[in-house]
Amino acid sequence: MSKDDFDEFVNKLQKDIIDKELKDYNERIVELYHNPINWGQPPEEEITETHAYEGPCGDTMQFFLKIKNNKIEKANFITDGCGATVACGSQTTMLIEGRSLEFAENLKSKDIEKALNGLPEDHKHCAELAKRTLRRLIEKYKYKKN
Repeated sequence: MSKDDFDEFVNKLQKDIIDKELKDYNERIVELYHNPINWGQPPEEEITETHAYEGPCGDTMQFFLKIKNNKIEKANFITDGCGATVACGSQTTMLIEGRSLEFAENLKSKDIEKALNGLPEDHKHCAELAKRTLRRLIEKYKYKKN
């Protein structure tokens, strides 16, 4: 197989994978899976609180928040989960940045799903994982403050 043949094979394979993902999910989820916003652990001095949680599905999500005056100035995340889990983590950080802790604490998995233009039935638990992880982080932060 020549280099050109190989490159053509790889390009077709990549296109087939993206087409399958778009069929299984939607454009918003696929975009955030391949190009997540707020991915990664920030430097320690930029973290007020962090928390990791492993959901019943076996995926783990971790949020890193910078909080000042009960406002989330910056939110980051990491996960070892599937594409839908990555998209849910990314979308959650975008929903809460610049918002109050109270807003974040009251965020529902349906809010995350809606912002992602929906999730397949067998991936709704990914939004639930993001919500639970976030709530536990906020509970931990409030406990430490008191």
